[in-house]
Amino acid sequence: MVTKKQEMQRIIRLYREKTGSTSVDMHEVAKFAAGMGWPLPTPKSAIDRLAEQFSGAAREEIRRDEVTGQPYRANLAVTIYQPGGGQMVLWTDIDDAPRKIAHKSFVQRREQMVGDAVQLTFDVTRWNRMHADEESINMPLDFAPDVEWRINGEEQSQGAA
Repeated sequence: MVTKKQEMQRIIRLYREKTGSTSVDMHEVAKFAAGMGWPLPTPKSAIDRLAEQFSGAAREEIRRDEVTGQPYRANLAVTIYQPGGGQMVLWTDIDDAPRKIAHKSFVQRREQMVGDAVQLTFDVTRWNRMHADEESINMPLDFAPDVEWRINGEEQSQGAA
């Protein structure tokens, strides 16, 4: 059985084949699919769109630690999976978050990073194999030096301001 996402992936490949494009704008792919009779989704409700905007605002709120001066996210997100496959995101102010919520939020963010690193490894391995005649792309996954460099860079730029 072909899933909706698999059918969408087939249409993306068809669009690339028809246009000869390697890199594609998904708005153009969507117009192409709609022209082929692909059903347009039901628009989100105004409340759903407003909730997304509030989530974006919560995600972007940055405060500065009064002792260290370092920036931190003011709000922690925790994804809750509901029976029946649905999910919702609950937002908690970091300063008011109980340990259980803070821990869950940090674990979920770390799991996203690990998942991205695993997929990046697969993608780089594939590209290197398919382009064996070119210089391999090396993508180190030890982020500790990068984190240290950015933390120290932040402190340097704060002192200069």
